[in-house]
Amino acid sequence: MAKGDSNRARATRRTKRPPAGSASGQPDTPECLVGCSGWYYRHWKGAFYPPELASKQWFAHYQEHFPTVELNAPFYHWPKPETVKRWAREARSGFRYSVKVNRLITHQKRFQDTAGLVRDFYELLAPLGEALGCVLFQMPPSWRHEPARLEAMLSQLDPAFRNVIEFRHPSWWDETVYAAFRQAGAIFCSVSAPGLPDELVVTGPEVYLRMHGAARWYRHDYTEEELARWAARIRALSARRVWVYFNNDWQASAVRNAARLQELLSGKA
Repeated sequence: MAKGDSNRARATRRTKRPPAGSASGQPDTPECLVGCSGWYYRHWKGAFYPPELASKQWFAHYQEHFPTVELNAPFYHWPKPETVKRWAREARSGFRYSVKVNRLITHQKRFQDTAGLVRDFYELLAPLGEALGCVLFQMPPSWRHEPARLEAMLSQLDPAFRNVIEFRHPSWWDETVYAAFRQAGAIFCSVSAPGLPDELVVTGPEVYLRMHGAARWYRHDYTEEELARWAARIRALSARRVWVYFNNDWQASAVRNAARLQELLSGKA
């Protein structure tokens, strides 16, 4: 078996799951994995990380509180194989990484002649094994919906992975887009962000939600009422699993909001 085929087989074993819903046909309350978009923020020291805790111990502390993290650094710098192997070593049993794809694919080439690059990125993530959650493709705000663009994106995705595409232009919130995602087995990224629909879009058994800030990008501290509404909406979803990441790291709001939403979803007051 070729190397690429072996990695795809491993991914298929990892991501293949039964459909959402109980044996009675009624949807179960979805499994909710809540975390933050990144974990290494110096301004979290004192607010989340104990002042006396060495920075090399921050990730272990983060994993004591959250079951997942979204890695944004790969968007800016193509990860080295040694870095991915280190991620695999540092993950506790059951912990999941969601990884944002490098901007060379999404922002510079914008899925034009990128099939080989997409395959290379999948191959790079293979050492994560069971620790790999989702693969996130974030598109630029100026990228409007066009059928050819939609086809180019979805045709390059390997369905053995949990592929998530996040759009920053409202034209993509469209039923024809959702239908194409369902057919491709891809996840349409739902968002909480200024100027974009806050609809929880379901295109399969798993839902992905990025919390950027309701009023201001990255600088919004969600209120108790806002978090309670999101918790109720998430619990009502007909989905098997929901991934939620807070990207409002200003003044450590992300880690505080993520912890509170996690409590609300678990039924804690």
